[in-house]
Amino acid sequence: MVIELKNRVVLFILLIIVSSCGTNKLATDGTLNSKMSAKNVIRQHYLNQLDFKTLAGKLKIDYSDGDGSQGLTVSLRIEKDKAIWISAPLGIVKAYITPNRVSFYNKLDNEYFDGDFSYLSNILGTELDFDKVQNLLLGQALFNLKAETYMVSVADENYQLKPKDVGTLFKTLFQIEPKNFKMSAQQISQPLRKRLLDINYKNYQKINKWILPNEIKIVAIEKDNRNVIDIAYRNIEFDQELRFPYKIPDGFKEIVLTKNDF
Repeated sequence: MVIELKNRVVLFILLIIVSSCGTNKLATDGTLNSKMSAKNVIRQHYLNQLDFKTLAGKLKIDYSDGDGSQGLTVSLRIEKDKAIWISAPLGIVKAYITPNRVSFYNKLDNEYFDGDFSYLSNILGTELDFDKVQNLLLGQALFNLKAETYMVSVADENYQLKPKDVGTLFKTLFQIEPKNFKMSAQQISQPLRKRLLDINYKNYQKINKWILPNEIKIVAIEKDNRNVIDIAYRNIEFDQELRFPYKIPDGFKEIVLTKNDF
């Protein structure tokens, strides 16, 4: 089935889109050090990465697109670096993402999608892969901050990083909070195409030895279209034995994407 309703696919993708106890982790009281270099801020961000095998819990999701809004609670399971699994109540909608595959089905419309990340990358205006989706959900930078040279400043009580070489077609901005050195905000824009992806982490929660986002606000803008998604984590557990049941039901129609959808 050929579809041209981008918003529905954008909504679903954004929904899935989406700190270790190492001895080198910097512990602070949240006080900003205005003399800290960009290199050290980035170093501490990566030293505070989550180190776990599995994660399971609930996501409370509220969505609005200017014309309407809706809310839903879904189950989330992650096997780090291997799989992200999401299921709506009664399995009406399920998604399964691996490093090589993006797949979901919808029992309300008897349809499914099964493909790679290329379509999602075009929709959001940035190259997406499994690591970026996982990083979004865990409060880590979408891009490898070690791959560029950044300038650091203090803004909104956070460390703010901007690339030294600012592009005209593609711009990024990162804010890292000083207490856990996790992402406070990350912004990706394509000014000429009027595209903006703005991700804000409202606060963090500590679960045993792990630091995880508590609430995330995602704003995706393309020209006059604006989609807003609020995500709240609930009942999170780490390193449990998990299953990832997923099978596209027989008889469902495949969502076929055309060039007009990009």
